[in-house]
Amino acid sequence: MGDDIEDVYGDLDTDVSLEEFRDAVESKVEQMGGLADEETAAMLIAHELEDGEVNGVADVEPEMDEVKFIAKVTSVGDVRTFERDDDEDPEGRVVNVDVADETGSVRLSLWDEQAEGAKDQLEVGDVLRVKGRPKDGYNGIEVSADQVEVDNDEEIDVPVQDEYRVEDLSLGISDVNLTGEVLGTEEVRTFDRDDGSEGKVSNVVLGDETGRVRVTLWDDQAETATELSQGEVVEVVDGYVRERDGSLELHVGDRGAVEPVDADVAFVPDTTSIEDLELEDVADISGVIRSADPKRTFDRDDGSEGQVRNVRVQDGTGDIRVALWGDKADLDIGPGDEVAFVDVEIQDGWQDDIEASAGWQSSVIPLADGATTGDDGDDSGSGPTGLSAFEDGNDPSSADDGSSSDDSDTDDGEEVEFTGVVVQAQNPVILDDGEETVSVETDADVTLGQEVTVRGLLQDGRLRAEELH
Repeated sequence: MGDDIEDVYGDLDTDVSLEEFRDAVESKVEQMGGLADEETAAMLIAHELEDGEVNGVADVEPEMDEVKFIAKVTSVGDVRTFERDDDEDPEGRVVNVDVADETGSVRLSLWDEQAEGAKDQLEVGDVLRVKGRPKDGYNGIEVSADQVEVDNDEEIDVPVQDEYRVEDLSLGISDVNLTGEVLGTEEVRTFDRDDGSEGKVSNVVLGDETGRVRVTLWDDQAETATELSQGEVVEVVDGYVRERDGSLELHVGDRGAVEPVDADVAFVPDTTSIEDLELEDVADISGVIRSADPKRTFDRDDGSEGQVRNVRVQDGTGDIRVALWGDKADLDIGPGDEVAFVDVEIQDGWQDDIEASAGWQSSVIPLADGATTGDDGDDSGSGPTGLSAFEDGNDPSSADDGSSSDDSDTDDGEEVEFTGVVVQAQNPVILDDGEETVSVETDADVTLGQEVTVRGLLQDGRLRAEELH
């Protein structure tokens, strides 16, 4: 049976020596009073040793009694002291060490002698074998380490560097310093933690020459978002990377900061041509605003008030309606402005057409004149682009025979689109968008208070509906 013990031991990935394993098997056989032979006892011991082994840092859960894993050191904090209720050793010491693997990152707490040794012996880039007890910490899961050992033979593919660009970010890294241009900011939001305290959070979107990233600011750092302006260049100090909805985010907590700096960084969106957009895409588009509707307010199902504003954007390949939701409806942009819309969702629109939705995850970035039209004074282009293409009232997508677009006047009236709330449900239906009312000729079945959008021919002050949605 001795060979069976060695065979079971050979399948284990453990720091326990073969001799220690044999001793544990013998103790197990005695403990079970002959109910298990050596092979069975060896399998039971193997199961106990493997309990707590995780495939990666991302598998560490606070409910586990003990975990074992391998990870790379990404930062080593300072040793802190605290008072204990212990006469023999009244002063305690602790140091936090951030570690990561390809699946995520976690913070280790090393205590007393381990803390002193970590400060003197551990370096960023070291690979550690860790055994410890996980728990919920202030900034996520923390592991109180019982055993920590440097393993010089293992390799963990997690980059560690002084300065990062957006394209360098990967899940699990911390101590990130990154310089970028502010593309957008959001208001500070508050929330209640499980311990009853109030937390704060806000978001900033930063971009550099290699891409863009959403930065989440927590608690004392959250107010920073209200102090930043679009186009300003800032540096994130001591950030850490997390994943949300399949995308990487850079988080900044109590150890980090976001500070304005004097640096040359410019984000250039890698945009998709409007003609190439497809339903359910999340895309970046840019172009000239051709028209802008008034802002509308509406009541949500939860009783809160929302707002939206539609603009129509044109590039050299076509045009598309973009819905600006929430705070983005208040942006000071209008016809003739060149704008980039980042991370917009492509959804169903009018008459089997598509439209773009700019929600909380999107950024709206004003661009310099000529950024999308290529207007640098060179008249060698193949035709008009931007707003200039509409100076005579013609849509560049119309046929060469001079036929007019949906927005141009005809002898019989003007093709228009209007969205409003039904204030009279009989024919004619009367719609009100908060600023004006429109009388609509339609046989559609609508109800008072319903919000509808109608497209049709406007004649003699009355809209003859061709489509109502």
